[in-house]
Amino acid sequence: MFHKILVAIDTSEIGQHVFDEAVTLTKAVNGNLMLLHVLSPFDGTGYLNPVLLQPSSVYPTLHTEAVNKYMQQWEDLKQERLNMLFSFAQKANKIGVRAEISQNLGDPGRTICEVARSWDADLILVGRRGRRGLSELFLGSVSNYVLHNASCSVLIVQGPVHNTTEETEVCNTVSS
Repeated sequence: MFHKILVAIDTSEIGQHVFDEAVTLTKAVNGNLMLLHVLSPFDGTGYLNPVLLQPSSVYPTLHTEAVNKYMQQWEDLKQERLNMLFSFAQKANKIGVRAEISQNLGDPGRTICEVARSWDADLILVGRRGRRGLSELFLGSVSNYVLHNASCSVLIVQGPVHNTTEETEVCNTVSS
């Protein structure tokens, strides 16, 4: 049976649903829960501006101010996500589920697998946003990576399916 359950929490629309499923399962098996959030430099604050990465010899103070502003935004994002994890952990603890938290920096799929391996997780719960077609190809799929690379069992919690306009047009054409 599962005793150490790792749940990957993000700020997507199904994050609460994934958490609820994880708490229900963890309580049923009297297990331990690890709430994991993976920070990526490409989430939340957007992509790094290449201008910030190269010092300007013409206006060096502008570069410093821009970097300082970016660093402050990054710190704010880290704290906001930690607060989210603390809130989820408190909810779990209130209903009798032992929960700990971890916030890591890196590629979400790889980091989830690494944390699960180092924590000796029996099960990983991860949400799936329901992207298909081109959006899945370009945006990637964390759940797909975890499913194929985890060292333990994986439970994927399905979110609402998002059809792109292109997919809807293809479906309509085929059904006509």
